[in-house]
Amino acid sequence: MLPRETLLKGVENRGCLARIIDQAEQAIKTWEVMVTDFLSPPELAEVTQVLSRLTEIQQLASGGYPQAERQRLAIARAELDPTLLMVPISVLEIAGNFLFDAASHRDFLGSILGTGIVREKVGDVLVQGERGAQVLVVPELEDFLALHLTQVRSVPVKTRAIAPTELKVRVPKQKEMTTVEASMRLDAIASAGFGVSRSKMVDMIHGQDVRVNWKEVTEASYQLKSGDLVAIRGKGRLEVGEVTVTKKDRYRVQLTRLT
Repeated sequence: MLPRETLLKGVENRGCLARIIDQAEQAIKTWEVMVTDFLSPPELAEVTQVLSRLTEIQQLASGGYPQAERQRLAIARAELDPTLLMVPISVLEIAGNFLFDAASHRDFLGSILGTGIVREKVGDVLVQGERGAQVLVVPELEDFLALHLTQVRSVPVKTRAIAPTELKVRVPKQKEMTTVEASMRLDAIASAGFGVSRSKMVDMIHGQDVRVNWKEVTEASYQLKSGDLVAIRGKGRLEVGEVTVTKKDRYRVQLTRLT
C-alpha cells in the first residue's frame, strides 16, 4: 500500500490526487497501465510532483499535442516496459459556418458540457475561426458527442472523429526580451513582459486574470523568480529566465513571451 496520508499532506488538489493514488495502487497490484481523466495544469503539476516521489511507479503525460494544457496521465509499475505506456486521446472536429455568429472557446466548451458530460473528460478546445473547432476528448465519448453535439450558439454543427494528424495547432510565437526593474514584483515584471501599463496590469491581477505556475495570483506584490511561468487570459504566457542583480541593486530579467 502506498503512504496515502503522507502523499496527501498539504496538497491543494486533495480529491483529485486521492483518486489518482487509487489508480496507482491498482497499477501496482494488477500490472495494468492506468490512465487518468484530463487534468488541469495545476492538477497535473501537483500530481506529477507527488507521484515522482514513488519508486514503485512510472508515469507519462500527454494532451494529444506538445503544447497541450490539459493532459491525461498514464501510470504503471516501474518494472513495466515504458513503451507500453500509452495515453489514448481522440480528436473531434466540430464543423459549422460561424461567419455571422462567431463562437468563442467558452461557447464550444459550454455546448460540449451541455450534452451532460463532465469537464474531466475533455482536453483542450482549439477554435478554428469561422470553420468551427477541434477538441480532444477521452475515446469513449467519440460516438456520444457525434450524436448529441449538434449546435453551438445558433449554428448547426456536425461533430465527427478525425485522425490526430488532422489536428491544426498554431505554433506559438516567441519573443525574447530583457527588462531591468527595481524589484521582482509580479506587476512590474508582467507589465514589462506583456507590454502594458503597470496600472492596467494591477487591474488584471486584481481581476483574477493572472496565473503564476498555473495558480491564480491576486497580489500585485507577489515575488517572481527564475523559472516562473506567468499566464494572462487572452495575452499568452511569459517565462521568467535568468535573473541577475546590477551594480545599482536592480534586477536584470530575461523574459520569453509566448503568444
